[in-house]
Amino acid sequence: MRNILLIGASSGIGAAVANLAEPAEIQVFSLGRSPVEAVYRHFECNVLTDSLPHIEEPLHGLVYCPGSINLKPFSSIKLEDFKQDFELNVLGALRCLQHYHANLLAANFASVVMFSTVAVQTGFPYHALVAASKGAIEGLTRTLAAEWAPKIRVNAIAPSLTNTPLAERLLREDSKKQAAALRHPLKRVGEADDLANMALFLLSDKASWITGQIMHVDGGVSSIRS
Repeated sequence: MRNILLIGASSGIGAAVANLAEPAEIQVFSLGRSPVEAVYRHFECNVLTDSLPHIEEPLHGLVYCPGSINLKPFSSIKLEDFKQDFELNVLGALRCLQHYHANLLAANFASVVMFSTVAVQTGFPYHALVAASKGAIEGLTRTLAAEWAPKIRVNAIAPSLTNTPLAERLLREDSKKQAAALRHPLKRVGEADDLANMALFLLSDKASWITGQIMHVDGGVSSIRS
């Protein structure tokens, strides 16, 4: 039985990971503000302000799911906006990784999965907030992959626009969803399960020779034009 800690599992991609995890093989712990049904144990916690709960068991995997999509012209962004995005996307991840590092080591061979965005590699207007904070996640991913090898693998997933509650305001209308789909070579937006399946692959032994990578799950938008 493998123990996996999901941070931010109450909805979207995190909830999809919890729902798709095979209960006979994976014991899911979750940490966040809202209870999650499809997990072994839930800890209600704000990762930015609360003391992180102690977990006795070794952790074979950790997935940090919190994110933000605050699209604004650069001229209207306040310094406080950057601070808030950085706290959620980066400092929360740092707190969790430091706190549960010993649990990951105790598993002897563990995997960490974080989330970036296609907007780090590919420039899009109005994406300065998310690109800046998720760019830090990509740097952290590669650094920790080098520092924690060979016992802990560290990778990140870089999605494009995905149909989750976080992106609801961008996809609420059918016309917006269709326009977004047409911007992708595969002619659809992502679904939470697309990202969850990649996360579960990276957590598994099937990915045992993969570390320090940014895995683009983005309908092809980062690398091809059609």
